[in-house]
Parts: sequence; structure tokens; C-alpha cells
Amino acid sequence: MSADSEQLAPSSLTNALRLLETKRVIAADTPLSTRPADKDRRYRVADPYLRFYLAFLRAGLPLVERGRADLLVRRIQRSWPAWRGRAVEPVIRDALLRVAPELGWPELEAVGGWWNRQNNPEIDLVGADRAGTASRILFVGSIKWYGQAPFDRHDYSALARDAPDVPGFDHDTQLLAVSRELPAEGAPGRLVTPDELITAWQPRL
Repeated sequence: MSADSEQLAPSSLTNALRLLETKRVIAADTPLSTRPADKDRRYRVADPYLRFYLAFLRAGLPLVERGRADLLVRRIQRSWPAWRGRAVEPVIRDALLRVAPELGWPELEAVGGWWNRQNNPEIDLVGADRAGTASRILFVGSIKWYGQAPFDRHDYSALARDAPDVPGFDHDTQLLAVSRELPAEGAPGRLVTPDELITAWQPRL
């Protein structure tokens, strides 16, 4: 068999990705803004248990088989803050979309992220009036979900610097922070706390 025949045809790859999306094994994300960006699509593992397995358990099972599960636990503990920060992003986006009317954005219809081809900058949160190509950007935000440090002025300055790169950002677009910890006194910007996010899954009459 030649090397060329071993390569996966583009059509086969596309069909495989579509099937995995249909089965909700993976999810496809595109940068959310007022500019089309289908070419910058990203794929991620949708199921959190499968993500955890692929990140830690698949490579760590030999340690367990050798009776050294303690080494696997240490490896997980070292990488957990960074992994958790990424894993929580889809959950926070979903929560913001659910509680948007209570937060003052009744017209919000989509929450995603934004990035350019260099991934610099990379924006955690973008809220828009519709999915796909939006006509209005309501907020641009950042998530700080690891460690015990609050969202501070340094984080806000970084967000304020990068937010204007999002196509559709204007003087009416709010800057948003989502953080596990309350900010230091006097920190600027709009903050959404874990307590507010939890209300997203409370039953409503």
C-alpha cells in the first residue's frame, strides 16, 4: 500500500467529524463576532468525562496497573487548575446564555469565544444578538476560574486591551469578568459570580 493511499481523504475526514458531532462526541466552535469566521473553526471533545479520560487516565492507567496510582493522582493535581479552567468555559457560556435576561441582556442569543489565526489575542467570552455572524456584540469578557486570586485590575487591563480586536466591538459593548472569587475593592468592569451562574439551572415557573 502506498503512502498516498494511507492518507485520509478530506471528504472522509469531514464525514467523520460530522458523525462525531451528531453523536455529541465532539463540538465545533467558531469565533463569535460580526465577521464570518468558519475557516477558524475548532473542534473539542464535548463530553467532560471523555475529556478527563483522554487528558489523564488513558496515559495514567499503566501507573495504576503497577500499583502506583499515587503518581497518577499527583499528575492530576499538578495539571488540574489549568485543565479545569478550560473545561469550565463551555459551562459558563451556557450559564450566561440561560441567565442573560436576569443579567440585563434580554436580546442575547449566543455566547462563545473569539480568536484570530495566531490565537493572540484569545477572548474567553463574547455575547451576541445571534449565533453565526452577529449584528451586535453585547459583551466581551474573561474567565478567571483557577487558583484563589480574584479578577483584578491587571486582568481588567488585559481584557480592555484585547476586547477592541473583536469585530463588532464598540463603545456600547460591556466588559465582563467571570470569577470564582470576588474582585479586589474598586476593581472595574461588570462581574458575574458563581452564585449568579448557579441560578441558570434553577427551575422557573
